[in-house]
Amino acid sequence: MEWREEAIVLGVRRHGETSVIAEVMTRSRGRHLGIVRGGRSRRQQPVLQPGNTVEAHWRARLDEHMGTFILEPLTLRAASLIESAAALNAVQLAAAHLRLLAERDPHPRLYDGLAVILEHLAEPQTTSALMLRFEIALLEELGFGLDLAQCAATGQTSDLVYVSPKTGRAVSREAGAPWHDKLLPLPAFLAKEGGDEGAAEIAQGFRLTGYFLARNVFEPRGLKEPEARHGLIAALAKDARREAV
Repeated sequence: MEWREEAIVLGVRRHGETSVIAEVMTRSRGRHLGIVRGGRSRRQQPVLQPGNTVEAHWRARLDEHMGTFILEPLTLRAASLIESAAALNAVQLAAAHLRLLAERDPHPRLYDGLAVILEHLAEPQTTSALMLRFEIALLEELGFGLDLAQCAATGQTSDLVYVSPKTGRAVSREAGAPWHDKLLPLPAFLAKEGGDEGAAEIAQGFRLTGYFLARNVFEPRGLKEPEARHGLIAALAKDARREAV
């Protein structure tokens, strides 16, 4: 058994004295593991950094075996990660989120979302906004999708400013007014009409997706929120304060 496909490196762990087990995300085969012979060598280490895009060649005697990888570099991103705390945490957070999925289960929408995030690592605010959309897509792929297209009470598609914490459905300003203190704010840029992707709106977005990730995903699995998520939010806040000075 063998296949070749473009992939994004999510992480590695040691295997024996000289090899590693690489974890990559592919578009058609999902999150996939494989042994890289000599993966701890100086030549291989720069290729195996999380966030890199590689050409993956996987081989195994049987499909259910872990198999081996030969990974050839396509795009190396170590420099951009070193320069930005937001970029580093975004890559680590995406990898943590993808580990919530079953291995070898294809999720092309999430692969494409990660690829777009990697293209904007030099833009922390854009990276964070893209990560929020990635988290919304992740919730949907896990079966806990949010309905942000129309008001749960009236069916209207405009002036959506809240989300029900019970149902995950959007609520309009007028319909939600009596219960505004019990509803979650919906940042305009995540609603159908769109809006600014400012620091305050992105912070609201992380509170929104964080609530549903915690309730529906992390807590039922006995998991804590990834440290990289806290790191990304903190890095974004720091950048916002620097720009305000």
